[in-house]
Amino acid sequence: MALVLYSTEACHLCEEAFALYQAVGNTTALRVIDIAFDDVLFSRYGVTIPVLSLQNEDGSVLSELGWPFDSSLLQTWLDTHGID
Repeated sequence: MALVLYSTEACHLCEEAFALYQAVGNTTALRVIDIAFDDVLFSRYGVTIPVLSLQNEDGSVLSELGWPFDSSLLQTWLDTHGID
């Protein structure tokens, strides 16, 4: 499985989401994808970023957590999906 943060440059909410992820002390690698360079991703996430997405290796989405979230909600979502 892969954990992805959909984001874009100069997005203060995206920076906050990334900082929250780091603050919960999770060890799973987080891949940050800038949606600005992909028309499909921009169409899907352009007004909803930041979004954390748990995906299978083939890229299919298992679960997503959209903003707004705090550290408690983030930790619950990570725990629910067995992400550590």
